[in-house]
Amino acid sequence: MAKQQVYCEPFCIEESHQFEIHHVDYGENDPYTCFMHFHEVHEIIIFEEIDGHYFFSQGESQLSNHDVVFTPALETHNFSLTRAQKSWYIIQFLPSVLDEPQFASIRNQFEHGVHWRLPRQKMNQLLQQTRWLYGAYQEEPTGIIGKSLLQLLLMWLAQYAQPVTTVAQPIRYSLGYEKLAPVVDKFRHRACVELSLVEAAALCHLSPSHFSRQFKKVFRCNYSQYQLRHKLYSAARLLSQSSKSITDISYELGFSSPSHFIAQFKRQFAQTPRAFRSHSREQ
Repeated sequence: MAKQQVYCEPFCIEESHQFEIHHVDYGENDPYTCFMHFHEVHEIIIFEEIDGHYFFSQGESQLSNHDVVFTPALETHNFSLTRAQKSWYIIQFLPSVLDEPQFASIRNQFEHGVHWRLPRQKMNQLLQQTRWLYGAYQEEPTGIIGKSLLQLLLMWLAQYAQPVTTVAQPIRYSLGYEKLAPVVDKFRHRACVELSLVEAAALCHLSPSHFSRQFKKVFRCNYSQYQLRHKLYSAARLLSQSSKSITDISYELGFSSPSHFIAQFKRQFAQTPRAFRSHSREQ
C-alpha cells in the first residue's frame, strides 16, 4: 500500500518557491479520491501508469499511460480513476513563471486546460527531464538548475505535445456551470464557504431544488459533500504549509470541534491530520 495518500489539491507552493514537484504512487486497490476543484497555481501531471478520465474546461477525455495534463490556475477540474495501479509526477508552479520573455511565443498554449500525448521517443525524453527536475528539487528547491529544467520541460511540451480529443461538453461552457458561477467564485477565493444550500441557491437566483440538481450534475456530488471536501482540502494545505495548530485549523474552517474535524479528515484522507502533517514535511 502507498506510504502516504497524496492528492493534487493539498499541494500549495511554499513561500519563496516558484514550483513544487512530487511523485505519487498507488498500488492496485489502494484508496484514492478526488473531487471537482481548482488551484491557485498552474499544474502539470505527467502520468506513468494511469486508467481513468480527466474532466476539465475543454470537456472529458480518457487517460492512458504516459499521458500529460495541464490545468491552469483557478480552472475547475477532476479525475475519475480506476482501482488499477497508478503513478505520476505532479508539478505545480506559479503563473508568473510563464511571464518570462522566452515563453512569449508559446504562452497561449497554457491558457486553458489541456490533455496531451507525445510521440514515444519524445515522451521518454520528457520523463527523463521530469526525473532530473524531481532530483534537482529534492536537492535544492529554489535552485537555478530546477528552474532551468522546469523551463525546458514547458518548452518541450509546447513543441512536441498534441492535444487529445475530448468526448463531452466543456465544463465552463455548460449552462449549469454558468448558473452556479456566483457560488463557484466563493469557493475559489475562500478556504471555507459557510453558505447553507438555501443561501447558495439564492445567490445563484435558483430555487434550492433546482440548485441542488444543477450542482450535482456539474460537480458529480451534492452541495454539502462538496462544501465539506473543500474545507478538508483547505485544511490539508494549512497542515502542510503552516504552523497553525490542529485545533486552530478546525475552528478556522468552521468545524464544530477538533474531534469532529479529525474524524472527517481521517475519513477523507485515510490518516489523521497529525500524520498528514508529519508525512508532508518528510517529503
